[in-house]
Amino acid sequence: MSSREFVVLGTASQVPTRHRNHNGYLLRWDGEGILFDPGEGTQRQMLRAGVAAHDLNRICVTHFHGDHSLGLAGVIQRINLDRVPHPVTAHYPASGQHFFERLRYATAYRETVQLAEAPVAADGVLAETPAYRLEARRLSHPVESFGYRLVEPDGRRMLPEALRARGIAGPDVGRLQRDGVLGGVRIEDVSEVRRGQRFAFVMDTRLCDGVHALAEACDLLVIESTFLDEDLRLAEDHGHLTAGQAAAVARDAGVRHLVLTHFSQRYTDPAEFERQARAAGFEGELTVAADLMRVAVPKRN
Repeated sequence: MSSREFVVLGTASQVPTRHRNHNGYLLRWDGEGILFDPGEGTQRQMLRAGVAAHDLNRICVTHFHGDHSLGLAGVIQRINLDRVPHPVTAHYPASGQHFFERLRYATAYRETVQLAEAPVAADGVLAETPAYRLEARRLSHPVESFGYRLVEPDGRRMLPEALRARGIAGPDVGRLQRDGVLGGVRIEDVSEVRRGQRFAFVMDTRLCDGVHALAEACDLLVIESTFLDEDLRLAEDHGHLTAGQAAAVARDAGVRHLVLTHFSQRYTDPAEFERQARAAGFEGELTVAADLMRVAVPKRN
């Protein structure tokens, strides 16, 4: 199993269907788990996908429409029932604080886990860890909505030929990486920047600056494509994207792997989303999401 993978728990918009559960997504990232938009039924989908409450370190809610948040009550109670041994942090729009509190305390249960509330009120950095920086950008939807982006810190890739030319080998390579200089040789002389990986999660929104900022240079972009292009007016009226719009964003942003999700129940042929995305000029790896699918974050360049 990849140490960085995206687990799809549900892909329906507004209402579940026979084949699609309400939204729910888990990003595994170097031993941490970030749960996005747990809609109704997410707890059961976690069970089917082999995702445990112990896997969760953060919960990120884009907005408080039911298909993106009604599963919070069950997930939070499960975290406490299973006595998750580490703190869990919840990010969500600050304007929906009353919705979060209602869901957190929807019924009686015993609280056993430290659940930190970290509401989002503006664009910016939400958290920094050694493995990633978590950012948020405001989107355009009838209720306040934020998208999320993970950025791995840049690293360095050692260049074997440059190391050999300077006679550096074995344990000395580790010393150079640790100290930054060895016998007058700087690490910059024998390595190059390895850009950190980038992931973005973009749900219910019209086209806006936030969508483009989140998608920029992503290795993996998960983005809603509620409507097909022929229903563009409906998409705009309800604050959503079409398959072609989502793909054009990914094309212009240089996305490596595009995942389309959040599909309206009016459509029965998932392949049409792929056809319209390709027609929009996106040439990278493309996945039309299905429930319980797993998508590996592309390997580093």
